[in-house]
Amino acid sequence: MYSAYFGKVTEAIAHFVGLFEVASEDARLKQAYAEFRAAHKADPKLADHETQPVKVDASHQMEDFDPRVPYLPLKWNVETTSVISNVHFRPIDVPPHHGAQYHSPTHHGSGSIHGSEGFHLPQIEPPGSVAIILNQEIKLSDNDYASVGGSGLKFTPAPVDDSQMQALHQAALDINPIDDLGIPGNSADMATFVTTAAARLDGFDADDHGNADIFCIKGTTIEGTYVNGQLIDEADTPKVDDYVDYLKEKDSTAEGPNGPLDLHSAPTSGDFMHGWGVGTADPSVEILTGGNTVINSAVVVNDWASSAVMAVMGNHISLNAIIQINAICDSDSVGSAIGGWPFDPGGTADQTFNIAMFKHIDPTAEVTPAEAPSGFPAYYVVTQVTGDLIMMNWVNQYAFVTDNDVAIASSSGVHTMLSTGGNTALNGVDLNELGHNYDLIIVGGHVYDASIIQQLNLLIDNDTIGAVSGFETTGHGSISTADNLLWNQASIINVGTGAYETLPDAYRTAGDNLAAGNKSLPDSILQDPAFAGTGLLRVLYISGDIYNLQYIHQTTIMGDSDQVALAMNQYAANNDADWTIKTGGNQLVNHATIVDVDGANKIYVGGEGYSDEILIQANLVSSDPHLGAQNPDILVTEAVAFLGDGADDTGSAHHTDHLTPQPADSGSADVMQHMLG
Repeated sequence: MYSAYFGKVTEAIAHFVGLFEVASEDARLKQAYAEFRAAHKADPKLADHETQPVKVDASHQMEDFDPRVPYLPLKWNVETTSVISNVHFRPIDVPPHHGAQYHSPTHHGSGSIHGSEGFHLPQIEPPGSVAIILNQEIKLSDNDYASVGGSGLKFTPAPVDDSQMQALHQAALDINPIDDLGIPGNSADMATFVTTAAARLDGFDADDHGNADIFCIKGTTIEGTYVNGQLIDEADTPKVDDYVDYLKEKDSTAEGPNGPLDLHSAPTSGDFMHGWGVGTADPSVEILTGGNTVINSAVVVNDWASSAVMAVMGNHISLNAIIQINAICDSDSVGSAIGGWPFDPGGTADQTFNIAMFKHIDPTAEVTPAEAPSGFPAYYVVTQVTGDLIMMNWVNQYAFVTDNDVAIASSSGVHTMLSTGGNTALNGVDLNELGHNYDLIIVGGHVYDASIIQQLNLLIDNDTIGAVSGFETTGHGSISTADNLLWNQASIINVGTGAYETLPDAYRTAGDNLAAGNKSLPDSILQDPAFAGTGLLRVLYISGDIYNLQYIHQTTIMGDSDQVALAMNQYAANNDADWTIKTGGNQLVNHATIVDVDGANKIYVGGEGYSDEILIQANLVSSDPHLGAQNPDILVTEAVAFLGDGADDTGSAHHTDHLTPQPADSGSADVMQHMLG
């Protein structure tokens, strides 16, 4: 009751307050209005403003608007065309009148000017410099320790000695005469790099390295494909896809306990698990500690500034070089207890490939026109690069992988698989630089043109396989410690003949004129047979030097020295198991291609012309005693028993169930990189 009453009082008060506020506001408004009315009556009344009438006379007659600008159609102009090398093109003839006309832009803007006949000559753009420095590195360490099969033992061998790898690496570097040349920092360093590399390669002598199998060939030009020092037909070149498992077409089926398994479908208990892991399958142990794959792949295409004719006032230095080295040390040690096992018939010996191709393409010889071109340029345009033109691609690919695994295994009466390798590492780059095409390039300075590929594969695969005291088996056993692949493949393809001729007087005069700021060309240049069928001559003048450096350096280093000990299960002997051990199967691949498009079928040189091509292919196989693996019999003393609850001082363990296999014991520092089954 009190709440209801209190509500009514509150409502009444609120209503009163509202009425009071309205009354107060009304009073204030009345006061303001009264003051306004009083002020208005006090103002004097102003007289009306006087106005004058405006007279408008529109006696003239309006007519249609006529700006008196006659219609003129668009004028025709000369279209510039960049012709690719395998298409013959004949532009429309432009008849000359009162001598050749030229257009020489004074800046790098757009637009064109009129010739004397009233048509437009296009302005062409000069190329800019391009420099790409790319460094790709892979560093992978997958050094596993694993114990499977319930042996109750711990394997504690000595760590792998890194000096083995360092010694072989130094031996490989001693073969390469330019491995220590670093990346140039400026144009002067680039000139020094090219000249120094040319001098060292020219002085290389394979007889100075008697401990390696080296093939070397030098010449002004090299043509063809060489495989391990043998010139072969291009059609017979080994294909990397046929050798590298990573690049092969994958099989979607695998062999299972009850027949083939489809790897693309989800496994069912009937297809995959039946008979596996329940003690009913034939006991077997499979150990895979190798199978690593490393691939370096690089493709560089330089078509930044090319021309049909190049005229060089100074020197022209051209260098193409491929250096390929495969270095391997595969000294395996197998203990006497398993020395009678046959090697895996599916495995093969180590394979090394050095494959190099030099190819020169003459763009004028690819397609024969239906009729010979006639006529010579009637007009030309000139554009200029003040200073040097740099075209540099520097690619460095490096991969360092270690997979030095330690494993002790025994059979627990089931199918056991231990895989501690199978790593894959890949560096890849594909550069395509497509720029400008001219009919004539005139260089006021020198030309430094070099394409260099360096490739090194290095593998240390010194495996040690032995057995502890008491190990035996009546099942089948096989071992594969080799089957490694080292693959270097490189190609340098030059588009252009690269033939040198002495600089004619007309071109020397043109170079001198351009250097002095005179943009006119002698008429005799337009009569060069190389320009036959060209209606408009596009000319690029470079006042400085051209630096064309294409460089690929690939290095793959792998250490896969595995140590495997075999033992018996501490609860059940299981001496009827089949054993399969594979510690090799590594694949190291370097693949590089350089395509350098000069396009020139003529190179006129005012100074000296130097052209050199060189191929070095080396296989370095080390079998020095100090690089070999350790004595496998030492494994007997390096496998020690675990001392746990119920174990006595002699190392014998107390157990109650001789039939139940013990779970796998793994002390790996890299547990995610191996698989236990």
